[in-house]
Amino acid sequence: MKDTFFMKLASLGPRICIVGPSNSGKSTLAEAIARKCALEPVHLDRLYHLPHTDWEPRPTQEFTALHDAAIAGERWVMDGNYSSCMPQRLRRATGVILLDISTPLSLLRYLRRTWFERDRRGALDGGRDSVKWAMIHHIAVVTPRNRRRYVEMIEGLDLPTVMLPSAAAIRRCYRRWELAR
Repeated sequence: MKDTFFMKLASLGPRICIVGPSNSGKSTLAEAIARKCALEPVHLDRLYHLPHTDWEPRPTQEFTALHDAAIAGERWVMDGNYSSCMPQRLRRATGVILLDISTPLSLLRYLRRTWFERDRRGALDGGRDSVKWAMIHHIAVVTPRNRRRYVEMIEGLDLPTVMLPSAAAIRRCYRRWELAR
């Protein structure tokens, strides 16, 4: 993994993608960057899932249309993976940030957010959150297999990229870029 931590935030440009495992802090970082850089925060979870539900997905065509409308904007920071739309998102992006926290920390954060956090960033409007075995399986089994794929994808881009391989690196990045949570 290349070391791009010392890159200036401004080097990422006006359209930033933040990718990484579930519960790695993508939405929180997107909000912080949006405030600092006057960018529109776009949370893909909100586009993919129906509001006022317990994370019920939208029809695929509806999600794709919402995604493509969002990336057509000139100034945004977008958090989320959703690989089916990744190619067109990366064609519009001017910079990418990869968060890569450990699987145990991701699981812990998932449980904490579902049990204790009511007003978290990136949550669905009017939605409910509950612990789901499918999500635990996704974090514990699917995400570790995707890690290498995301690193390889990011390394193959001809875009400014920042790779933050731990929670400590993410905290240092907040300090370096003078971001407020």
